[in-house]
Amino acid sequence: MTQKEKAGTLLSLHTSGKLLVLPNIWNPIGARILQAKGFPAVATASAAVSASLGYVDGERINRSTLIDIVTRIARSVDVPVTADIESGYAETTTALKETIHAVIESGVVGINLEDGREHGAVLRTIAEQCERIGAAREAAEQHGVHLVINARVDAFFSGSFPTRAATIEEAVTRARAYAEAGADCIYPIGPGDRETVATLRHRISAPINILASADAAPLPILQSLGVNRVSFGPFIFRSCMRKFVQIAGALHKFEGYECFSASTMSAEEMAEFLVHDRE
Repeated sequence: MTQKEKAGTLLSLHTSGKLLVLPNIWNPIGARILQAKGFPAVATASAAVSASLGYVDGERINRSTLIDIVTRIARSVDVPVTADIESGYAETTTALKETIHAVIESGVVGINLEDGREHGAVLRTIAEQCERIGAAREAAEQHGVHLVINARVDAFFSGSFPTRAATIEEAVTRARAYAEAGADCIYPIGPGDRETVATLRHRISAPINILASADAAPLPILQSLGVNRVSFGPFIFRSCMRKFVQIAGALHKFEGYECFSASTMSAEEMAEFLVHDRE
């Protein structure tokens, strides 16, 4: 597919009637494994990308570093790739457009764009975030690509609202405004419980993305509620790191090799997802 066709495919996956499940990855081999398993699209997680490089989340890595990684990921698979670019590595709309140009040139066809600062503790104004969504759309259109914008709403991470009901009201207000500004999907990050998701789904007409955590409603329930897209943030990466920590701890204590699972991939199995040519 061309990049334009990939963008159209990704957009259509949000309205197909089938839940779009996106196990977030942070490197090319993760993307290739998902493609081989039949996933129709691939999504990165900013926290996983940053942590894999030894940095905390929150745009601590350079924009050029992010672009290099998502470029490698986008080139490694044939399916559409959507990248978590946090706040766009930009305070101004001019700088945000520069990021979007780089994202499009990387081969990526979708983004997460959040409205929170300081891990969501401080929210941009609705007007400011709508302007930023519009700027991202304008920059992408210059390339002839309908960039799929997943507008993240950080209201549930903010301590600015006195009650759960007030937080939901803010999330809904922002969702409606962001959709009007040009977002294709709304990502009210935080709650995954059945009651809250049902409320959000009922009150937001645009496609919605839910973060699946250990406490979230099961995937069949989320699909039955009409959720369009589910992502997993840094949880898959952290699960892998937990296993690594367990192995490291066992070897440090001279506990033997039982820490290696019998299901460890063989070199031949791993090779299926690797490029054999030189970089």
